[in-house]
Amino acid sequence: MEFDTLLLSRIQFAVNITFHILFPTITIALAWFLVFFRWRFIQTRDVAWEEAYYFWTKIFALTFALGVVSGIVMSFQFGTNWPGFMERTGNIAGPLLGYEVLTAFFLEASFLGIMLFGRGRVSERVHMTATVLVAFGTTLSAFWILVLNSWMQTPAGYEFVHGEFIPADWLAIVFNPSFPYRLSHKLLASALTASFLIAGLCAWQLLKGSSTRGTHKAMRAAVAVAAVVIPLQFVAGDMHGLNTLQYQPAKVAAIEAVWETQRGAPLVLFGIPDEEARTTHFAIQIPNLASLILTHEWYGELKGLNEFEGSHPPVAPVFYAFRLMVGVGTLMLIVAFWAAWKLWPQRRADNTQLSRPLLWTLAGMTFSGWVATLAGWYVTEIGRQPYIVYGLLRTDEVVTQIGAGNVWVTLMAYVVVYTLLLIAYIGVLKHMAENPKPAGVHATSDATLGKAGA
Repeated sequence: MEFDTLLLSRIQFAVNITFHILFPTITIALAWFLVFFRWRFIQTRDVAWEEAYYFWTKIFALTFALGVVSGIVMSFQFGTNWPGFMERTGNIAGPLLGYEVLTAFFLEASFLGIMLFGRGRVSERVHMTATVLVAFGTTLSAFWILVLNSWMQTPAGYEFVHGEFIPADWLAIVFNPSFPYRLSHKLLASALTASFLIAGLCAWQLLKGSSTRGTHKAMRAAVAVAAVVIPLQFVAGDMHGLNTLQYQPAKVAAIEAVWETQRGAPLVLFGIPDEEARTTHFAIQIPNLASLILTHEWYGELKGLNEFEGSHPPVAPVFYAFRLMVGVGTLMLIVAFWAAWKLWPQRRADNTQLSRPLLWTLAGMTFSGWVATLAGWYVTEIGRQPYIVYGLLRTDEVVTQIGAGNVWVTLMAYVVVYTLLLIAYIGVLKHMAENPKPAGVHATSDATLGKAGA
């Protein structure tokens, strides 16, 4: 494998997006959790809800800051590594990115300060309104970013003029064929990521004896959301798969490692794809199941990679990433239902009583949403190759002409800085979870922690 400018630029963008996407994936849904915590406090006057709100507001602020900074850095990549992209698609990509800044980012920036520091300085109505608007801003930001990404996957509403993409129908551009499925899939992924982050850190607090009254409230809310959302995510994933089969059949062929076009294609649970030999070694298969899942027909036809010679994505990374996403998602389903079942009989109790094995499981899955999200994102982005605008503009047509050595230097710098920042972020979360006591609030003991096996 030759590490030329093209490959290094792709790796560098992957490093940037991998780091950046971690934080919006949390903040999009975490903001709505804050709205719920604040609403419950106003409704019940139970100080536990206020404790939950202010503890998780601090985590939101930290996460939001890292998301903003890494997003700005990532946007530089369009100019430094992919100048041809903006030259060819800037008439569409530019306005969409501008809409995200003018609507979502300004909304978040305008009201974030009131949400963070408005306690006792503004009325409860204003404070609650600010929290809602920040939450709406995070969702609106996801809306515009996914519009652009979806358009790159399933382009619509454009015209070609002198080699450039010119908008012809903005409604068709915004509501392109894959956008509804990508948006719903991403919002549900954010809900799961935030749910498991909250449940995991709450479980850690219970294990370490640093829980507050808000810990129990946040735990219940997170587990309930996770148990409801994870089945919806599987349904949304199925609908997204049908859409992808219609508009990006080469991606589906790579996901399932279908080499030859066939009816009644088997589902490969696991194997080792060999692109050179055009086969999957040691494949564990279930007959007809891939066709049934992807076409909803027992003998439905799936196009093989042979139909897309020279224009299909690399098979192995897409194949493995998809199975990692589904595997982690299935584990999240099991754990969410397990925790919900344990908590349900005690739904009217003030204390959260969970066995230590379950608490350790939840703590261990604190960042499981990150793993599933990144795996899904790799399927989406690597599966689009060799195109940057699917079927129309190849990635190698828009890459920078600077030398590979320069890209190596910046790539290594990004890897080092982002690794240190990620370690620091996780370390700060651990410190905050173990030292959650805010001014004037007394932490409860962990006496309510259930006995092992309870």
